[in-house]
Amino acid sequence: MTEAVSHSPQSPARRAWRRFRAHRPGYWSLLIFCVLFVLSLGAELLSNDKPIIVRYAGHWYFPIFHVLPETTFDGDFHTPTDYLDPFIRAQLAKPSNFAIFPPNPYHHDSINYFATDPNPARPTRANLLGTDDRGRDLLACLLYGFRISVLFALVVTALCALMGILYGAIQGFFANWTDIAMERFVEIWNSMPQLYMLIIFSALFAPSISLLVIIIAAFGWMSIAAYVRAEFLRNRTLDYVRAARALGQRRRVIIFRHILPNALTPIITLIPFEMAGAIGALTSLDFLGLGAPPGTPSLGELLAQGKANLDAWWISLATFTVLVGTLLLLTLIGDALRDALDPRKAIVTKAAGDAA
Repeated sequence: MTEAVSHSPQSPARRAWRRFRAHRPGYWSLLIFCVLFVLSLGAELLSNDKPIIVRYAGHWYFPIFHVLPETTFDGDFHTPTDYLDPFIRAQLAKPSNFAIFPPNPYHHDSINYFATDPNPARPTRANLLGTDDRGRDLLACLLYGFRISVLFALVVTALCALMGILYGAIQGFFANWTDIAMERFVEIWNSMPQLYMLIIFSALFAPSISLLVIIIAAFGWMSIAAYVRAEFLRNRTLDYVRAARALGQRRRVIIFRHILPNALTPIITLIPFEMAGAIGALTSLDFLGLGAPPGTPSLGELLAQGKANLDAWWISLATFTVLVGTLLLLTLIGDALRDALDPRKAIVTKAAGDAA
């Protein structure tokens, strides 16, 4: 007597996740990128010139959260404590006192005035990746700069996706003259030289992260809108949309509840590439001196320092490695998402599973 072999049905999301995991470069790139991003979110605990916990004269302090004057540790001044000062280090090293410092005892804006080597200094045990031309620890600058770049890219991508979805949905759903007029606007807006516009606006207004987000998002939504428009034009004539219209459902319900969920595939696959583009744009503007405000940790500023100090090879090498590595991880993640959400590969995978 033979028994029928039953296969438990899997949801499309589960099958897409299995295809994504099968794409080993993209899967490992996602894991590595997530680990690096989570570590960067806790950069103050990994790289900071202030101790995390201090016990001094029987009292507990948390300098990472509170600014303490130098007199707290029997210093002479009421100014904020410089924990790189050898006197403060000696005070904290006395018996019954102790301090827990982060693994890298430098913030992105801290300068070690007690260093013996001129800046930019080569990598040493004190500064594992060396210092820049201002005396800042390069490892701390890269860690905080990576966090700023990724957060900036996430915000820009979210705004681009929101604007692209709304614009493409209206354009594709109503079609006809609405589609023609909106498509002409996209063609005119897309024909403008984006880099020159970014440079002009950055030069006219005071530099700020929020201004850069608005400017870059204003030009980054068009690729998403094009894909959403194509999906809406294809889905608006299908039977389930006609049935929803026949039942008298509102256009808003049809757009966001029926068509949009079926049009999210190209948006998801574009997210890593949009993030890579936003990071590249921010780095380019910072390299030209038209990006983030002075004092903001920036990969572009470090590249400019490497260009200005060709003999300090460690600045260019470390910054280039971080930037290229980040863009490579995002590109591999995007390739894996594209393969995982490809309907043709979904059919092949389902047929192979049925045959097994």
